[in-house]
Amino acid sequence: MPDPQPWRNPRPAPQLSEIQSRLHPRRAWAWLRIWWPAIAWACVIFSMSTETFSAERTASVFEPLLRWLVPSLTEHQFRSIHYIIRKGAHFSEYFVFCVLLYRGVSGGRKGWRWSWGLAALFCSAGYSAMDEIHQAFVAGRTASAYDSLLDSAGAFAAFAVQWLWVRWRRGSVDEAEIAAGKAPAA
Repeated sequence: MPDPQPWRNPRPAPQLSEIQSRLHPRRAWAWLRIWWPAIAWACVIFSMSTETFSAERTASVFEPLLRWLVPSLTEHQFRSIHYIIRKGAHFSEYFVFCVLLYRGVSGGRKGWRWSWGLAALFCSAGYSAMDEIHQAFVAGRTASAYDSLLDSAGAFAAFAVQWLWVRWRRGSVDEAEIAAGKAPAA
């Protein structure tokens, strides 16, 4: 009599006891060790999009400090400096975020892969858009596509700096190998 179910695999699935020695229980800790800085920085970014860091609140912190440093500061000059500080914070926080995401995506491996860099860049840009949407629902904050674009520009700058850094490091290693009389690795 022919087999009624010829498409079925005759070998049964392995039992847990058979494969337990091949499982890596420490993978979760390794993953967390690599990703915790990016997760923590995402939490910092999220907290900065609350009302605590609105323009009015940060002005009340920066104004006394700047007036102490420069007593002759006019209101217009203060507003300009405050604006530059706030926009610089947008740029720099996503610069750092993209670097930390690249660290996580690369899994701690050395070198450059376009897939790692692009994943970090697109995750940063996506988080930036979500952050601005979050700000639309927070009292005292406004969502701005320009801020999201500035955040993404910071992430792109990190992407470019990382690529240049890896290229420069690779070039300096090749020069050292040539000076030592070794053929550079391809």
